[in-house]
Amino acid sequence: MITKRIIPCLDVRNGTVVKGTNFENLSEISSPVELAEYYSSHGADELVFYDITASSDGRKLFTDILTETASKVFIPLTVGGGINTLEDFDRVLKCGADKVSVNSGAIRNPDLIHAAAEKYGDQCVVLSVDVKRVDGKFCVFAKGGRENTGLDALEWIKRGVNNGAGEIVVNSIDTDGVKKGFDIEMLKAVCDIVNVPVIASGGAGSMEDFVTLFNLLPTIDAGLAASIFHFKEVEISELKKLLSKNDIKVRFYRIKKRFYIL
Repeated sequence: MITKRIIPCLDVRNGTVVKGTNFENLSEISSPVELAEYYSSHGADELVFYDITASSDGRKLFTDILTETASKVFIPLTVGGGINTLEDFDRVLKCGADKVSVNSGAIRNPDLIHAAAEKYGDQCVVLSVDVKRVDGKFCVFAKGGRENTGLDALEWIKRGVNNGAGEIVVNSIDTDGVKKGFDIEMLKAVCDIVNVPVIASGGAGSMEDFVTLFNLLPTIDAGLAASIFHFKEVEISELKKLLSKNDIKVRFYRIKKRFYIL
C-alpha cells in the first residue's frame, strides 16, 4: 500500500494566512512563517503555500514572505499563485520551493505545463484545479474560484497530465470549508482517468473524513486541509495514529519539543 501523505495548506493573502468557505468570506488566521515552522516540526509530510490573490490581482507571487517561510520548512514545499511563465517557476524555486503549482497560468497558456516539465522535470510540476459542479458537470474555475472557464474539469486534468504534470491537486469548491467530508464523487472521477498522484482538497472536518477518503479511494495519495489544522481541531500526530489503526500506511516523525504561539 502507498504511504499516504497529510498536507496542511497555507492560503496566503497580503502576507497573512486566511480561510473561508466555498472560496469566499475569507478571514485572517496567522502568519505563514509561524504556521509553516509549526507544521514542519509536528508531523506534516508536505506543505502547500498558495498566494491566493496573485492571479486575480494580476501580479507576481510575493517572494519575500515565501523566502522567509521556506527557510523555516524542512519538508517538501509546494508553492502556487501567479505562476504564468518559466521565469516564475525559476523565481519560486530559488526562493526555496520544491514543487511549483500552476492553475490559472496554465489555463491561459497550456504549453506552460509541458515547458516546465521539460526544464525542471514532471516531479516539479503540480497542476492545481479548482472544480465546481455547474449543471451537473465538473467545471474548471480560475482566479481563486472567481471565474468559470467553461472547461470540462476531467478533460482539462487529462490534458495536463499528458502535457507533463506530475501531480494533481483537486480543489473542490463545493466542499471547501464546509467540513462535511471530501468530495468523493469528484475525486473518484479524477482517479479513474489519471496515473499520477492525486491530492484531495476541500471538505475535511474531522479525522474520520481522512479515514473515509483513503478507505473509499485507495488510489488517492494525499489529503490536504487547512482550517482544521490551523485551529487545532485536528492534530496531525493524532490523525496519523488513527489512520495507522485503520491499516492506512502513514509516516511518523519525531516531533520537536518547542513552544509555539499561534
